[in-house]
Amino acid sequence: MNEFAGMEELLSDFLLEAGEMLSDVDSKLMELEKRPDDSNLLNEIFRGFHTIKGGAGFLNATELVTLCHLTENLFDKLRNRKLTLSAELMDVIFAATADVRRMFDALHQSRQPHAAPAQMLEDLKAALSGKIVAKVEAKAPVTPSPVSCVQTIGVDWDALYRAVVGTDIVEAVGVTREPEKIAEAVAEEESTKKAFGRRTEDVPGATIGRRDGDVPIQEARESTIRVETGRLDQVLNLSGEIGLTKNRLTHLRSNLLQGCNDADTLRELDQSVTQLDMLVVNLQNAVMKTRMQPIGRLFKKYPRLARDLARSLGKDVELVLSGEETEMDKTMIEDLNDPLVHLVRNAVDHGVETVEQRKAAGKPEKSIVELSARQEGDHIVITIVDDGRGMRPEVIRNKAIEKGLLTAEMANTLDEKQCLELVFLPGFSTKDEISSVSGRGVGMDVVKTNIQKLNGTISIHSEPGKGSVFEIFLPLTLAILPVLMLRLGSQSFAVPLSMVREILSVSQGQLHQVSGKATMVVRGEVLPVLPLAQ
Repeated sequence: MNEFAGMEELLSDFLLEAGEMLSDVDSKLMELEKRPDDSNLLNEIFRGFHTIKGGAGFLNATELVTLCHLTENLFDKLRNRKLTLSAELMDVIFAATADVRRMFDALHQSRQPHAAPAQMLEDLKAALSGKIVAKVEAKAPVTPSPVSCVQTIGVDWDALYRAVVGTDIVEAVGVTREPEKIAEAVAEEESTKKAFGRRTEDVPGATIGRRDGDVPIQEARESTIRVETGRLDQVLNLSGEIGLTKNRLTHLRSNLLQGCNDADTLRELDQSVTQLDMLVVNLQNAVMKTRMQPIGRLFKKYPRLARDLARSLGKDVELVLSGEETEMDKTMIEDLNDPLVHLVRNAVDHGVETVEQRKAAGKPEKSIVELSARQEGDHIVITIVDDGRGMRPEVIRNKAIEKGLLTAEMANTLDEKQCLELVFLPGFSTKDEISSVSGRGVGMDVVKTNIQKLNGTISIHSEPGKGSVFEIFLPLTLAILPVLMLRLGSQSFAVPLSMVREILSVSQGQLHQVSGKATMVVRGEVLPVLPLAQ
């Protein structure tokens, strides 16, 4: 049932804007753990919760308002140095943020979210009162949802809320010794409570109810993205130049039809066609750039995932990001979420050791997992590197035999690189016990399958005791695929250019028969020659 009938568009806008803001808050919280005294971070996180609260209040999502209000007040005290940030307090904040995301999930289903757990609210209130907060048990990490590369026109939720309910959403006011300022603060706080308490039946045109046949707002793949105005201007300018060139060609065509085919006219025709060809190529490239999005929108979800998983496993892990500005086709970014989640979890769970194991091996207590992206020609390379225990080919080989994934005879024919690639077999796992994190033999095979769907490849490099490297190679975009066109008889074939290394012209005299098969010598190397007709 849709509990936001008549407000679907506003709800959708809020979820897009606030969802991106919440992801930004998550990233800033990870930075805050490293720099707890950074006043800029404290202010930005405070404003994030404040803005989310404003939009939630307009939608009458009172439980979300309550949770954001408490968290906002907590950050107000932190930024005014009335509280000191501790590891225990960070656990409470992370738990509150996770529950805000849970409430967002309910809103995505057009449902009002349930109240936050009572213990969480008590922990937040205890922190606000300055009491010692009990250490919160690390919870199982939540898998990030697919990143949305959607951006609509920004909505100032505070201004919108003020316009509708007729009052301001006030920020928490610091304690002061001046009585008149205390009275002002109390009055503002009371007005805020009244504003949040109003139901949307008082808002003209906004009725909350249930109606048969309503379709919940799904977190589905969207068909719109944010595009820089500079890129749109480039498309517009190129379109104008193409129009001018077309007019020039039309004039030349008219002259040719009238018999004016002198050398100057033909030269001008050649120049115009060349110009048009260049402009069309530039326009195609400019349009393709409008589909490109920075991969950092996806990457920024994973430090929190790595942190939570590491804490649940008793490990100390830091996920370091680089190359976030690297751009990819936005549809590919959306499809990369699941493979990267598996790889990050795999690095933290299987790759790195516990603190005790690292001490015994003479390594730093903190493990470093690096997630990076870079562009190489018309491909994107994504790398996941850990400084953990590495993988032993013999152990992987024996585990595959033990699980019946291949026979001993087959396994013994594999070299070390092929042994490492056994981890991509369905059902393969080095864990003997099944947990909520791993051991079911599901994950790496999904990674390879999803990467292949994107016309990509994945490779492994590992050194026992030093760590592992996973490299993903992907095309920049799937929207346009450059191909080599071939014709055989009446049939045409298209071969992706990424699969073509070199094109050679071969004469009959260059062919040689070796064991009944045609071959040729290219730069000293004997290569087989296969007729396309076969």
